[in-house]
Amino acid sequence: MEDFPQAKKPAYKLKVDFGEFGIKRSSAQITHLYQKQELVGRQVVGVINFPPKQIANFFSEVLITGFYLPTGEIVLAQPERKVPNGSKLG
Repeated sequence: MEDFPQAKKPAYKLKVDFGEFGIKRSSAQITHLYQKQELVGRQVVGVINFPPKQIANFFSEVLITGFYLPTGEIVLAQPERKVPNGSKLG
């Protein structure tokens, strides 16, 4: 996980373990509510069947999902309990 200063809006470059689908990279605009160290080991909900999207000099392979607050910050969507990495959303 690292800062992504080349992005138009403040973002992090993330590496997310999707179990049998592998480790995927994503850009996430979550810097307002989350510090990098608190994201390590956190499970998130992501969409892996979108085509990669180029953001500046980086290719984002998955969409990390979240909810927009009225103030514009994003709250991550997360499983309520720990699940195996790569589990499908039903």
